Amino acid sequence: MKIVVLDGYAANPGDLNWSKLENLGECAIYERTSREQVKERIADAEIILTNKTIIKRDVIEASPLLKYIGVLATGYNVVDIDAARERDIVVTNIPAYSTPSVGQMVFAHILNITQQVQHHSEEVHKGRWCNSVDFTFRDTPLIELLGKKIGIVGLGQIGYNVARIALGFGMKVWAYTSKSRLQLPPEIKKLELDPLFRECDIITLHCPLNETTRGMVDARRLALMKPTSILINTGRGPLINEQDLADALNSGSIYAAGLDVLSHEPPHPDNPLLTAQNCYITPHIAWATYEARQRLMQIAVENIKAYLNKAPINNVAKK
Repeated sequence: MKIVVLDGYAANPGDLNWSKLENLGECAIYERTSREQVKERIADAEIILTNKTIIKRDVIEASPLLKYIGVLATGYNVVDIDAARERDIVVTNIPAYSTPSVGQMVFAHILNITQQVQHHSEEVHKGRWCNSVDFTFRDTPLIELLGKKIGIVGLGQIGYNVARIALGFGMKVWAYTSKSRLQLPPEIKKLELDPLFRECDIITLHCPLNETTRGMVDARRLALMKPTSILINTGRGPLINEQDLADALNSGSIYAAGLDVLSHEPPHPDNPLLTAQNCYITPHIAWATYEARQRLMQIAVENIKAYLNKAPINNVAKK
């Protein structure tokens, strides 16, 4: 049995190892695979693992031995699920591995924006504190989280984790969710989407990307937000209309945004958010702590073991 890892570098740039996977069969592990290389590299593989390498219908149809596609991520839109189902190919994902790390990144952005940690550290290193006439200096607003309203769009595992952290800061937690009020703990209040954007001081996005949610944060919805409000996105870039967000930031319609994802990754140099006012961007790293990647690789191996035992788990192509 041959196992091919198409783009292993993101999950394991060298600080982890593939030994548990290599114990399961003959392995070919590639750091990256171009679109032109995919068919050749998986031609004789029964099992393939992919993170962001796209597996379209033509790739599946050109791979007669292929029986299993493991996505090294939670989202699995890189695989043509319909084509896989037609061939009875198992497609698995890695759920929940990054929940603690993503919640941590949400608040890394929130705290950086509200406390301006990066800015003031840079100013100290420029000598401004040394030259200050007072024992302190500050040149941006500093914002306390206690009592602030945070609106969570999507209340899955990550959304719940963010809610728990927010409650620890003494924040008021509201959520837009398909769950009924009876399914929510009393400290989380359910609210419809437009009122959530209108009322909350911070909005954080944790919903899936689909045709309903694509571009959901647009000029109309941004106009509902307070001029002091903050938008956080560690979910999917296309949830936001990026030009509309850039316009809102540059005009002062909202105060700031903290983003870990963009609509195209890596971003195009002309992406308007790269030069927008008060826009803080990290390069899609919320998932990438050492501990989260350890869990990801362990779950990937357990998924394959379950498949080999004819009892697949986390099969997103199940009919």
